[in-house]
Formats: sequence, C-alpha cells, structure tokens
Amino acid sequence: MSSSVNELVHWDAARLSEALVARVVSSEEVTQAHLDRIAAVDGPAETGVHAFLHVAAESALARAREVDADRAKGAVLGPLAGVPIGVKDVLTTRGMPTTCGSRMLEGWVPPYDATVVRELHAAGLVVLGKTNMDEFAMGSTTEHSAYGPTRNPWDATRVPGGSGGGSAAALAAFEAPLTVGSDTGGSIRQPAALTGTVGVKPTYGGVSRYGLVALASSLDQAGPCARTVLDTALLHAVIAGHDPYDSTSIPADVPDVVGAARQGASGDLTGVRVGVVEELSGEGYEAGVTARFTEAVALLREAGAEVVELSLPNLVHALAAYYLILPSEASSNLAKFDGMRYGLRVTPEGEHVTAEQVMRATRAAGFGDEAKRRIILGTYALSAGYYDAYYGSAQKVRTLVQRDFARAFGQVDVLVSPTAPTTAYRLGEKLDDPLAMYAGDVATIPANLAGIPGMSLPAGLSDDGLPVGLQVLAPQQADDRLYRVGAAVEARLTAQWGGSLLSQVPEWKGVPA
Repeated sequence: MSSSVNELVHWDAARLSEALVARVVSSEEVTQAHLDRIAAVDGPAETGVHAFLHVAAESALARAREVDADRAKGAVLGPLAGVPIGVKDVLTTRGMPTTCGSRMLEGWVPPYDATVVRELHAAGLVVLGKTNMDEFAMGSTTEHSAYGPTRNPWDATRVPGGSGGGSAAALAAFEAPLTVGSDTGGSIRQPAALTGTVGVKPTYGGVSRYGLVALASSLDQAGPCARTVLDTALLHAVIAGHDPYDSTSIPADVPDVVGAARQGASGDLTGVRVGVVEELSGEGYEAGVTARFTEAVALLREAGAEVVELSLPNLVHALAAYYLILPSEASSNLAKFDGMRYGLRVTPEGEHVTAEQVMRATRAAGFGDEAKRRIILGTYALSAGYYDAYYGSAQKVRTLVQRDFARAFGQVDVLVSPTAPTTAYRLGEKLDDPLAMYAGDVATIPANLAGIPGMSLPAGLSDDGLPVGLQVLAPQQADDRLYRVGAAVEARLTAQWGGSLLSQVPEWKGVPA
C-alpha cells in the first residue's frame, strides 16, 4: 500500500470509494487505519475525544474482509462498500450495545438492527462502533451522556454540540469518514456547526425511524453526517427510502441528492432563489457568527443566486413550543423504562417490595438530571387540566410555524440562516443553566416542527478560531435542493481557504493536565 495510515484517515468517503473500487487499497487496510486512529485519540472522557461508546474492532475487520473478498470475485457493490462508518448509539444494532447514552440501557444488546443499520450493512459499509450522545438524545452538548462527555477536536476544553456530539466529533477527529446521527431539534446540524463538519436532517419520514429509540416521535429523524457535502449525499442515498416497518415513512422516491451535490460543486446557482430568515439573526448571535453568515450570503449572490430577506414571524415562538412538545412526547416514550421489562432494574431492600417501589428506584438510578427534568416537565404538560393550555397550545404554534414555511417556500427555493447562535462553548459552562443551553437550538428547532429538511455546513472560523455553521432549509421532499446549494457554497469557500476547513483542526494531543 502506497498510502500511509495518516493519509487514509484524512481521505473523504468519495476518495476512499474510488480507491477501493480501483483496488488501490483494501477495506481491511482502511478499516484498520481508522481503528488505529480511534485507539490513538479517542480514549476515555478524561483524556481523549471520547466520540465512541463502543468500538467493534473484531466485527468491523471481519466485515471489511468480506467486502474485499466480494470485490475480488467481481461482485457488484454499492459506491460506499468497504467505507467505515460510526453509528449514533440511539440506533439499535444487533450484536452491539445500544445504550442511548443512559445507565438505563447499560449493556443492552438488541436482537435486531434498525432499518438504517440494515441498509448500511446491505450497502457494504463497515460499522466501526457506536458514537456517544446525550442521554436519550436530551441535550445540546453531549455532556449529559451517562458515560462522560465528548470533547470538541478543535479545542479539548469545549463541547462538540449535541445530542449527537459523538458522531460529529468522530468526523472532525478523523476517526471515521462517515457517521449517522439523529435530529430531534438540531442534534445533527448543531454539532456539525460546532465541529466544522456537514450534517443533514432529511425530510421527516424520508429516512426510516424503525429501530431509532424514540425521544419525540413527531420530531425524531435519522440522517447522514460527513466531512463534505458529496459524502453526506452519498450516505443519504444509502439510508433513505420507504420502509413498511415505519408508519411515518414516505412512500415516494428519494430525491437525487447525489446528482444535486455534483451539480452544485460547479459553484453555479443561477436561477436559485434564496431567502434570508429575518428572525434567525440579530440579538443573541455572536459577532463572529454573524460575520461568517453575511460572507456566506455574499457568496450565494456571487454564485448567481437571487437573495431576498423574508420574515417568518411565528419562528419567535418555536423554541417555547418545542420545549413543550418534546418533553411531552419524551414523557410518554420513556415510560416503558420501568424496571420491569428490559434494561436496568433496581430492587430496593426490604420485604414485600412493590412494583411501584422498583419503578421509582430504577428510574432514580437510571435517568440523569436532564432526562428527569424533561420527563417531569412533559408529564406536567400532559396532566389533566393542563393538556390544552400547554401541549395543545404548543401544537397550535407548530401549525403556525408550518404555515410560515409554506408561505416562504412559495417565494424562494431555500432558506438560509446561521446554524447556531454561538460557537462551541466550554465544557460545564451551561450545565447549571439549562435555559441557556436550550436557546442554542433556536435556529434548528423550526425545521423539526415543520418536518422540512435542513443542512449545516462549515461557513468558516469565528474570531475565536472555532467553526461557524451555515444552515440551509428546503421544502418537504426537496432534500436535493440542500445539496445543490450546500455544494456550491462549499466549492467557493474551499477555493477561498485553499482546502478543507478541517485541515486546520489541531492535531489531537490529549487533554492537557
């Protein structure tokens, strides 16, 4: 092999695919290179990136050898066959633990694969392991994992975002070229912004939720994460599509996201109408974030796009509505973790212990503070006498948000905004102020309420040297528009930077003493 291990882990998925098809490298070599990288930099939360909760080295290498053997026999394989991938620990994986970052599911090994995982296997991708996350996807920092926080590869003292910080950090630390995440209110896009990577929340129902452990069923959506727009599109094409096991799955063809990404790579957006969302800027957005966003909008104009400012007035209520809808649905979905059926069971001491006492002891020990906070809030919002005032009213606001988007997309093809109002903040900075943490999702939440697709891609570095994300939103089932616009912006920014933004990530040397 002419390429060093260091070179291989820095290759994007498209380049790895070409090399694998040409048999310049083998999947076993590529997989081993990434396993070596994980061993070198991931480590425990105290000293390493801690992007992975479980590394499946033995099964990954076995799968890589199978792909190599099939390729040697001349088998027809998918474009990503043999490329390694990390999977967020919220997706069930047969033979691997699925903990959702919680003590409640510690050590649980599912007897089946989520549809997304099954599609990865069918396409020949090599699953490296399960990535860290906030407990049951509740959080925006990955500090709420029961197994310790993930650290941002750009700065070990800062968060990588959440809840899917492990999936994003694994990309930025070059531990995997591809990962899968889930997005309930920004859990793919916000970590992408904070780590300088690309993440997409597909149209709700565009990717199967079967086997995705539910947080808020009307909001959750699995999606692709990568280091480039094209890589994200290639993964999107693998995991998307109708699934009869998921009643919310859309029975329609998947948009040509790969073709759109290749078209956008020319940098030409002539004829594309872009709307700048007035409500997703201004107060609360850091100066460096605003500056990079303004520059990205100027690039859209240079690419030939028509840019207009639009007002979506009900977006100012989206954050409040979301933090009633999500806890309410979470309260219902997490009720099954009662110490009776599966998962953790804590039995109090004493004679004649009741089921209620077991349930109380199990939930007290199994759930962390953030999970308990949201479950309590959701249970209250759904209680008799308060349902209409809180959950019912929040659903009405959701309808208004959906109508705002419908009107906006009657005027433009896509909408753009900053992905997050700030860059990555320091570990522990907002642990005692959950409202401040929730406010970090202000720009991403509206897409989940409306069920529309959204992308975050790097827009540059802020004044503090940390990544800023550009968010692109499109109408339902028009996911391909994200990829055309995103690829065009990426092409122009890459030309300006002289290469990928991630080439500026400091080499990981562990957490300073």
